[in-house]
Amino acid sequence: MKKIFILAAGLFIAGAANAQSPVRFGVKAGVNIANIIKDDGNNNFNTEGKTGFNAGVTADIPLTDAVSFTPEVLFAQKGYKVTNNLGEYSQTTNFIDIPILASVRLAGPLDLVVGPQVSFLMSNKNKFETGYGSVEDVNENSDKFKKSLLGGVIGARYGLTENLDIHGRYALDFQKINENGNTNTPEFKNQVWSFGLGYKF
Repeated sequence: MKKIFILAAGLFIAGAANAQSPVRFGVKAGVNIANIIKDDGNNNFNTEGKTGFNAGVTADIPLTDAVSFTPEVLFAQKGYKVTNNLGEYSQTTNFIDIPILASVRLAGPLDLVVGPQVSFLMSNKNKFETGYGSVEDVNENSDKFKKSLLGGVIGARYGLTENLDIHGRYALDFQKINENGNTNTPEFKNQVWSFGLGYKF
């Protein structure tokens, strides 16, 4: 992970030094539709998507007329749901995501965004709801979860105005967040579809 930070810092400095036009900073927020990809273990149940949100800050550093370096720092909610005859189980995991992206102009105001992402686990909450009530556990089994994960992002953004854009993307962790699955908690990787708005100053 340290090498990724050094690379990101190097790219940021080099990009800022060679920027074709002024560096622009911004904010963004949107909706996450998260689910998991189950790995090995006793995972004989189906999961459903879980809705959360993301929000954070961005930078846009032009490298050429068509390519920009676009790092971000985001708070992002992920997780999944399972529904059965007993009720609904949901897990919410809160992360700080640091996408290290390249934005490539495709046509007009439409950009392709792609690159690696480092995610840091902040907290997790498990909730079980039945017709008789609900039970919540905060940070249950968090010692079994990896605190940092490497993943990838691909998506697109469309400039509505000089300052405002809409965007959509898909993010996938390359590593499992946990190592020991069972009938209640699978071994899994996070995957997230996200949609939102960004504003550049």
